[in-house]
Amino acid sequence: MRLRAQGDSGQAFPIYVTVVGGLLFLALAYFAVGQAAAIRSEAQTAADAAALAAALETRDRLADQWTTHVLEPDAWQDIFEGDAPVPGGCWRAHELAARNDASVECAPDGLLAYTVVAETNDTVGDTIVPGTEDRKATQTATAVIEARCRFEPLPENADDEVLPSLSCKGGEDWDLKPDDLSDLPKPEDLFDVHLADS
Repeated sequence: MRLRAQGDSGQAFPIYVTVVGGLLFLALAYFAVGQAAAIRSEAQTAADAAALAAALETRDRLADQWTTHVLEPDAWQDIFEGDAPVPGGCWRAHELAARNDASVECAPDGLLAYTVVAETNDTVGDTIVPGTEDRKATQTATAVIEARCRFEPLPENADDEVLPSLSCKGGEDWDLKPDDLSDLPKPEDLFDVHLADS
């Protein structure tokens, strides 16, 4: 009886080694997947932040244009539609991507949006999955600028001392007076910036 018990335990040892080896392999595989997911998440964060930075820069420049032309209501609609001479915001996307240890390709997507493709500077690194050591993650994001306000154009014979009222989202109205421009809407009052739904 004792000899048979020893023989059985000897046969179980290779099975034990196989099971432990398999579990170790699975743990390393999950680790590799986790590394790849973390790098991909870094790339998405960099893309989102860069796209938003570019859009926010353009929003601020559009708001500056509106403030400059606040006494010229005929120019308002072009500004709210993004059809105004403002510098592009992609330089902000590149600046922010560098802070997130990534590089980006940025381009306007119409008048009021930016699309950014971000690539991480870091690689997945050495894993049990061959070919991953030099792989970088690439993700895309689009940020959209939307006018929050609308207005009724003045009739052609309107008095020069009158400006249109702005009706903005959230129920906020601005009754503007040419002789008192001390309290004008801020960029965030005039435009909303958000990531496009993917």
